Amino acid sequence: MQLNAEDGGNRKFIMIQIPEPCDEKSEAFKAGFKTIAEIGKERIRRAGKKILEGECHQNWNKDVGFRVLRVDSSNMAEVYYVPDALDQGQLKILTNNIKRDRTPEDLLFQVLLDWGVDLSLPIRKETLQGKTVFFVDENALLACFDTGVNEKLVKELAGFQPLRVVFRDNGFLSDAVKINVEQIFKQMSPGTEVKAI
Repeated sequence: MQLNAEDGGNRKFIMIQIPEPCDEKSEAFKAGFKTIAEIGKERIRRAGKKILEGECHQNWNKDVGFRVLRVDSSNMAEVYYVPDALDQGQLKILTNNIKRDRTPEDLLFQVLLDWGVDLSLPIRKETLQGKTVFFVDENALLACFDTGVNEKLVKELAGFQPLRVVFRDNGFLSDAVKINVEQIFKQMSPGTEVKAI
């Protein structure tokens, strides 16, 4: 970050830290840091703030932000991967194929990983017609994981002509909307790859 500030560069880096617990007798633990990873995040925040307070190259974008990703299990319920292992009686309780504790951001990053999209691309979150829509690298990927998605929103998204678009499988207002999504994109944005998870 300091070199970027000095010469206007756009260097990127990846840091990896196991969330090793802090010793309960340490000053870090007493200051409220439960893991080494939490200390690392705070150091990056402080370094970024200090760099921004100093003199910066006029062409530098002043980006000192960072993303924290954690290795976790899939966001998808087991029925998503092994549907043959279930019987009819169990299907009623599994109407949602996404684990209950997952956020839209969790789903977005799983989609990015599944599609092999660079995780450092800029992501913008907007509200369109009362629904949260993620724009990844402007129009490289649009994602909406809200429920109640209607044709009006689908048409608005198609108007952006994204490379890819993804919805929650049970997120559509009706089966008719779900069926019409592909046709809407074929008419308005034929180059868009449409997916539902």
